[in-house]
Amino acid sequence: MYVIYDKAKNQHPIKVWLREADILEEGCLQQATNLSNLPFIHKWVALMPDTHMGKGMPIGGVIAADGVVIPNAVGVDIGCGMAYIQTNIEASLLKNTNTANGSLLQAIIGDILRNIPVGFKHHKQRQASTVIDNAMANKERYAFAEKLLPEIEDGYYQIGTLGGGNHFIELQEDEKGMTGIMLHSGSRHLGHQICGFFHEAAKENNKKWFSVVPAEYQLAFLPVDSKEGQAYIEWMQLALAFAKENRNHMLNAIMAMFDKLVNKFTGCQPEYSSHVNCHHNYAAIENHYGKNVWVHRKGAIRARVGDVGIIPGAMGSYSYIVEGKGNVESFHSCSHGAGRLMSRTKAKGSFSVESVITDLKGCGVVLGKNNKSDVAEESRFAYKDIDSVIANELDLMTPVKKLCTIGVVKG
Repeated sequence: MYVIYDKAKNQHPIKVWLREADILEEGCLQQATNLSNLPFIHKWVALMPDTHMGKGMPIGGVIAADGVVIPNAVGVDIGCGMAYIQTNIEASLLKNTNTANGSLLQAIIGDILRNIPVGFKHHKQRQASTVIDNAMANKERYAFAEKLLPEIEDGYYQIGTLGGGNHFIELQEDEKGMTGIMLHSGSRHLGHQICGFFHEAAKENNKKWFSVVPAEYQLAFLPVDSKEGQAYIEWMQLALAFAKENRNHMLNAIMAMFDKLVNKFTGCQPEYSSHVNCHHNYAAIENHYGKNVWVHRKGAIRARVGDVGIIPGAMGSYSYIVEGKGNVESFHSCSHGAGRLMSRTKAKGSFSVESVITDLKGCGVVLGKNNKSDVAEESRFAYKDIDSVIANELDLMTPVKKLCTIGVVKG
């Protein structure tokens, strides 16, 4: 970790969990500099080793804000995060058991792709959702943002859906040869609409207040004691609960498919353990350095002492289950993934569809994807090396388990 602090440029320091020799992209550094000059920043800005440029705030950024929340410092996919569960089934059994649809691994990936809506697809029938049931029964809590109320009911059709981009479902093999199930998804359209609505509300209010935060920063804020701030927190917490339930909904569906096919073709009965479900886009009230502050983690997971988290790598690479060390300098945070090395557009221009598919096959990875034309966006070479990312944050967390992708479903 090194510190950037030029008093002519930064009101607060920027702590970067990289080697000083590593390249911090110009856009990411500018966004971190903007954050460092906000009047309500507590202590410093923290950048995790997977950091890269985002909208307003870098992905892989962590700030503690005194008395305000910033919609763009949480992001459009509120509650985006990871889920994982361990099985007692050997990965070799999936690879070496034949079915009418190829190996058992191929059959499971195919079944997931057919039954879990991906990309922009939603369920055609209403799904069960305790979170949406509760929200529908308490709509008065969300009345400030009346325009968003229809989004709540739409959640019945979005629950248990993956999304697109870098969201995924993977079957993985651990160092002992056992299979795990991991997925990456968030609050779907609900979170996107919440962020957009409250960012616009914050922009309008900041104009009225003659805010000292320049509009070009894209970091319009809401005081937590304002009606707008309270409404954002209420809606954000709804999106967080929905995102967590969404991941569990998919995980349960995948486990049911896994049970059925493994039992049918091998006679084995899967057992499950070590369930983890954690957010990496959210804001929460926490106490740091003797002050209650709103910690914004945009592409970062909470890593207090004993917190179990997930740091996924790129498609066809490795992922890690980790345990937090409670490092106070990072506001008890660590990275959320490998972090992009190049934009989606640059990745598509750099790698052909054929080369990415060939690479995955060479790595022994089964790909489940309906439209492969944009697969290059998620090439493992478009991301930072996950082992380098982990090596840069060993003071923030301890790796517990290393996992290798053997099958992946993408939107």
